[in-house]
Amino acid sequence: MGRVRSCTRRLAFDSGHRVMRHESKCKNLHGHRYTADVTCAAKALDDLGRVVDFSVIKTLVGGFVDEYWDHGLLVNHDDLALIELAAKEGWRLYVMPNNPTAENLAEALFNHATKLLAATDVEVLSVRLYETPNCWADFP
Repeated sequence: MGRVRSCTRRLAFDSGHRVMRHESKCKNLHGHRYTADVTCAAKALDDLGRVVDFSVIKTLVGGFVDEYWDHGLLVNHDDLALIELAAKEGWRLYVMPNNPTAENLAEALFNHATKLLAATDVEVLSVRLYETPNCWADFP
């Protein structure tokens, strides 16, 4: 049986968020320079010797990030005051079913990447999402 081959594409974006009910300073609105490593796999390399062209990941998954998350506000659907303010001000807003923590964002990006790359011959193995250079979450 052959080995599974993998490759990783790094995506970076800037977003604001706050963590509702946080016990410390993350309860306040603030921003991060996020970095996400999207790792994909294939059972065999293509005719050029690749799992997938890195630009496919950038275009599909990076396109989602650019359209919905970059320079926007990631917000819990229960954060009604922030949602109302963002709507009033015309801010880019991405509403999540939970707090926009690194763990939840990694899972959300994994799920979006899986759907976006479903038509290719690759499988999304994992997403590592860095909230800061020293703090990250992995999914799965």
